[in-house]
Amino acid sequence: MNKRATVKLKKGEGRYLKAGGAWVFDNEIDEYTGSYENGDLIDLIDFDGYPMGVGYINDNSKIRVRMLSRKPDTVVDDGLFYDRVKAAWEYRKTVLAERDLGSCRVIFGEADFLPGITIDKYEDVLVVESLALGIDRFKETIVEQLKKVLAEDGINVRGVYERSDSRERKKEGLPQHKGFIGAEFDTDVEITENGIHYMVDVVNGQKTGFFLDQKYNRLAMQKICRGKKVLDCFTHMGTFALNAGFGGANSVLGLDISEYAVEQARANAVLNHLDDRVRFKAANVFDELPILLEAGESYDVVILDPPAFTKSREATKKAVKGYREINMKGLKLVRDGGYLATCSCSHFMTQELFTKTIKEAAKAVHKRLRQVEFRTQAPDHPILWAADESYYLKFIIFQVVDER
Repeated sequence: MNKRATVKLKKGEGRYLKAGGAWVFDNEIDEYTGSYENGDLIDLIDFDGYPMGVGYINDNSKIRVRMLSRKPDTVVDDGLFYDRVKAAWEYRKTVLAERDLGSCRVIFGEADFLPGITIDKYEDVLVVESLALGIDRFKETIVEQLKKVLAEDGINVRGVYERSDSRERKKEGLPQHKGFIGAEFDTDVEITENGIHYMVDVVNGQKTGFFLDQKYNRLAMQKICRGKKVLDCFTHMGTFALNAGFGGANSVLGLDISEYAVEQARANAVLNHLDDRVRFKAANVFDELPILLEAGESYDVVILDPPAFTKSREATKKAVKGYREINMKGLKLVRDGGYLATCSCSHFMTQELFTKTIKEAAKAVHKRLRQVEFRTQAPDHPILWAADESYYLKFIIFQVVDER
């Protein structure tokens, strides 16, 4: 076995890594010893030679090294990956209700100590997203070890599909890619979440086909929406809208700019026999909310689940304006005593910044908010402290109280 190259940190650098993160940035490195190719495993040492562990390197990325192990001389083989995926699955079995293990995120990158890869399970189908060159070389090994772990619990994987089509891969010098890992199979998968059935298109759906992270936030809205008139903005496949209808809402309108998403949402409403009170419209939410207000519409519950307005630190200021605007427009449509559920799915939009923005939006439209609860992503998307990128979803339910 060839000796791995060594990467040495500058004195005083590696603070993110030492605090518990998994990344080493390009400007933190002092010197390289030995030869390597991008994607290779390397040994990382501190400025004084103290061993920091093993990671994979990529000169194309500002995240120069992603750490795979903090133990020096780690042997990276099938056994290591088996242990990682076994631990990840055992964690899900502990923190999720048994009924929710049918569809869940099984591997969540850095938070499961497999930097750069996520794997979602939709019943008997796995969907893989690889975002880093180093982990890309091991993705099939990781999949095989995961299939082995699941088989030990009597779960036989019918098929595996790769959705590595994110633009984030360009930062690693990787092409976007979609395709089967192994034999082809029917990629329309029916799942059940919170008692609601969905048809998930793992090939063409957003991300890996479905947003599993809002699982328990959607469940929380079932009780809030009982007997209410509900507006669900950025509805995607109709998930919050259908939870509202399933929970006993009198009427629900879901809005999304994507005709394809709205078609899926309508089909899911029919699948769940909710199409008599849950309807959908393809529209730009920013444009549609003022139209509804002008028409004299108001709602007992307004749900705002927008896409990430920022995927970089540089664009955060612009994103704040977007979140402020959409929350102002949403609040204007909430009846006194009604409820607003609002969220951000960008880790650059910190909890402090998000709550500050909501407060500014409420003040601008003369609304008083009483917080019902603050929530984050479901526990199958664990938050690894010090790894800021793993904490991205902020979800707040407010009552909009009469100011008089």
